[in-house]
Parts: sequence; structure tokens; C-alpha cells
Amino acid sequence: MRGDNVTWVSEFVLMGLSDDRQTQAGLFVLFGATYLLTLLGNGLILLLIALDTQLHLPMYFFLCHLAVVDICYTSSRVPQMLAHFLLQKKTISFTQCGAQLFFSLAFGETEFVLLAVMAYDRYVAIREPLCYMAVMSPSLCVALAGVPWLVGLANSSVETAVSMHLPTCGHNVLNRVACETMALVRLACVDVTLNQGVIVASSVVVLLLPCCLVSLSYVHIVASIMKMHPTQGCRKAFETCASHLTVVSMSYRMALFTYLQPRSGASAEWDKAVVLFYAVVTPMLNPLIYSLWNKDVKAAVNRVLKRSSEVVIVVH
Repeated sequence: MRGDNVTWVSEFVLMGLSDDRQTQAGLFVLFGATYLLTLLGNGLILLLIALDTQLHLPMYFFLCHLAVVDICYTSSRVPQMLAHFLLQKKTISFTQCGAQLFFSLAFGETEFVLLAVMAYDRYVAIREPLCYMAVMSPSLCVALAGVPWLVGLANSSVETAVSMHLPTCGHNVLNRVACETMALVRLACVDVTLNQGVIVASSVVVLLLPCCLVSLSYVHIVASIMKMHPTQGCRKAFETCASHLTVVSMSYRMALFTYLQPRSGASAEWDKAVVLFYAVVTPMLNPLIYSLWNKDVKAAVNRVLKRSSEVVIVVH
């Protein structure tokens, strides 16, 4: 490779989902409404936990972090996608691409590790119910919540640095809806062995390892439940894990399939579907799952609404 051919571009062209103007208008309405529902749902979860003291428990402390991660992750991708639905020229500058890549990786990887922390929280709650609050002390909760953020930010910094450093020799068209690591690697015109190694190491740290920790936690959870008397306690134990297990299976399943499939089987359409699933669908469904399948959250909603109606009556 000649040195004068190793160049970087100033902007990238994102091909998006469709070139048809009517289709893009429909997609703008669909994804715009979904984005608003995501912000509303996760925002209400944060507000509810803040207002109801009975939800001031470790489980809901971590749920707050999950809601913040979902809001930040979807906001790192969807607004730019919505803007491109309305624009004829779908470009993103080199700096904006790097910023989007960094934040989307950071928040996405934070969520994977955070789900493993939440699995540990459920394990302690079921294995040691009487000592739960003593074991999950405020200081431990803060430390456990900090680990996913540190891992996500550190891992994203490395992955973004090595990805954005790749020269593309003038090629700048990405058949994607957003800037992604694999798309930039495939566009490079130099040896990408280092990048492939970083991607594999990243997958192990933020995906395979947390997935193993979640699986291990649930093996112990199931073992503990099997020892319980098959009455209300057993049923309640399953209920406390149902929402988390649903979110975990939804998040990890597609990610594992994506990273473990052969590279030859990967397609731009599949990559776009994965991005849309994580950026649009998952952040919207998470608060819905935790509210519909959680009796404590439903009860908290009723308490907050009752207090609000009492305040309105007193005012009038």
C-alpha cells in the first residue's frame, strides 16, 4: 500500500433504509413515535421510582440506571436517523461519526454488563432474602452500578479509537443507518487484524462474560427456588425474575447470534435490523416489561396516582 493512498475522509454517506420519499416519511413517523414512547416510558420509570419510597430498593436503583442507559443509547442513534429521513443528502461528518460510535458503543456495552449486575441482585434477593438489604448495601450498589459504566466507557474508548483511525482511501459510503464498528472496518484499505482482535476481545468482555455471569446467577436462582416450598414464596420468586429474564433473553439472544455467526453470512440488511432492534425496539419495551410484569411497580403507580388525586382535591 502506497503511503499517499492512505487517506481519511471528512464525512461519510449513510445509505439508510430506503431512497423512496414516501417510505422515508412513513419511517419518520414510525420511528419518531417509537422514540417519543421510549423517552416517555423510561422517564416515567425514573419519576415513579423517585416519587415512591417503597421502590427505593437495590433492584429499582439498578432499574433507574437501565432506564438512563436506554434513554442515552436510543438518543445516540435515533435523532440522526430521523433527520436523515427528511434530508436528501444523508451524510455525517467524520467527527460526528466518531462521537456517535463512541456513545452508542458505551451505552450499549454498559447495558450488557448492567444486566449481569441486575442478575446478581436477583440472586442475592432470592438466595438470602432476610439479609438482602444488608448484603446489597448502598455502597455496594453504587460500586456495582459503577462497574458497567466504567467498562462501557473504557471499552468504547479503545474500540472507537482503533476504528476511527482506519484510513479508507477515499471510500466513504456506509450501507448502514448509523456509524458502526464493523462497517468502518470493512471500509478500511489497510490491514485490520488489530481491529478484529479488539472486536473479539470486546465481545468477550461485554457480551460473553456478562452472559455467562447471568447464566450462572440463574442456575443458582433456580437451585434456590427448587428448595423452596412450592407455595407463595416460590411463585413470588419467579415473578421477581420474570421481567429481568425477559429483558436479558431479548438483549443477549440477537447479540450473541450476530457476533457468533460466520462473517460470510453477515449482510447489511441483517446489520440494519440489529441496529434498529437495539436502538428502537429494546429501549421502548424495557419499561413496558418492567411495569406490566411487576406487581410492585403497579402498586407504586396506584399509590402515586392516589396521592396526586388527594393533592388535587385538597387544592380545590
